Amino acid sequence: MLKCWADFLRRKLGKTSRGFYTISMFPANTPTEGNGFRALVKNRLFLTLWSGQILSQVADKIFFVLLISLLETYHPPRAFANSMRSILMVAFTLPAIFFGSAAGIYVDRFPKKQILVFSNLIRGLLMLAIPVLPKEFLILLVITFFISTVTQFFAPAEQAAIPLLVPPQNLMTANALFTTTMMGALIVGFAVGEPLLSFAKGWIGNDGQEIFVAALYLLAAGAIQFIQVKETGVSGKNLTVHPWADLQEGLTYLWQNRLLKNAMVQMTILYSVFAALTVLAIPLAHKIGLKHTQFGFLLAAAGVGMVAGAGALGHWGDRFHHKPLPLMGFITMAFVLAVFNWTPQLAVFIRTPHVLLGLGLSAFLGLGASLIGVPMQTLIQQQTPASMRGKVFGFQNNAVNIALSAPLALIGPLTDHFGLRTVLSGMSFVVAVVGVWAWHNTRNVLHDVI
Repeated sequence: MLKCWADFLRRKLGKTSRGFYTISMFPANTPTEGNGFRALVKNRLFLTLWSGQILSQVADKIFFVLLISLLETYHPPRAFANSMRSILMVAFTLPAIFFGSAAGIYVDRFPKKQILVFSNLIRGLLMLAIPVLPKEFLILLVITFFISTVTQFFAPAEQAAIPLLVPPQNLMTANALFTTTMMGALIVGFAVGEPLLSFAKGWIGNDGQEIFVAALYLLAAGAIQFIQVKETGVSGKNLTVHPWADLQEGLTYLWQNRLLKNAMVQMTILYSVFAALTVLAIPLAHKIGLKHTQFGFLLAAAGVGMVAGAGALGHWGDRFHHKPLPLMGFITMAFVLAVFNWTPQLAVFIRTPHVLLGLGLSAFLGLGASLIGVPMQTLIQQQTPASMRGKVFGFQNNAVNIALSAPLALIGPLTDHFGLRTVLSGMSFVVAVVGVWAWHNTRNVLHDVI
């Protein structure tokens, strides 16, 4: 009787039967051989995709730095003179909100390789057009808008391509590596973006900055061109469908699949917390003893913690697949947010410099974030059929961008009105509640399946 029940669950869910949480959250890595980073190093197709991701991600971050520096050479209309930076950031952000979901439709209809190559190629050519076109602010706005729009196609295609190149037992490791690269590109791109752009300008000339960023995009396109991806039912010829019907199909599938819906909620909360931290970084830096201008160290420490956690999951992920990692991650983040309020007192109590303790807490927060992001991204890839991955990742991209935008508008006024301590305590409570709710809700999915 028990054996029949276990066999039924394996057929129905494709999971291990060690417990409710294990079955509903993580894949059973049946073959222990070939797991970890060593297996990915032997996968040349994945390494090619990864190299393209590195070049593209770094180009995205340096392009963001370049936009700010270009404002000095552009002449806006008088009505925009005092708000050039804000308007430019809006032009960069709006496509992510408006086109994130719609881009997923085309990702499902076209071969992933073509989307990845052409999105990098188009962004590279747009970068090369900047030095040629007149130095008008409106032209810069249009180019920024188009580059950001094309990026919305690259992101879901990249995520949808990973399961096509990596066997199921290596998905956790692959996502850990991609998460590590994303955070690494964030740190490296923002940290060395300005020196690299200055070097390119001095070496190549006045247009060296644009040429350098364009070269990164074009190199990414060239690298991905060597990937051989086998896809079934995707030819690019059956695009004559109604986009609204496809969007409804994707939303319906996502809404009816509680595992995917819960994973998406957890990813959205995760990115919301990090977006809020970018706003709170300056007062937090002052609280732990850093200068206001050194808030980047706090964010970098969180990035280092996330890189370390993703690396550990990538190397030893098969040993942790039966653990409630997202719950542990949310509890860790909630704990750190609460303890941030008492950093000075705690530093005196344990006789540790304020700065060292604050940076350590920030790294611990990033470690907790990796316990959420890597397993949840792996779950979404495994639970989504190939024909729906573009739509699902498009919705995810849309939700993440909204999650990144909303806290930027809300956290500042809330902190001014209620104070830093109240906001941190509230965030800690919300993160803990969401973590427990998601864990409990996911455990109960089996009762609906059986």
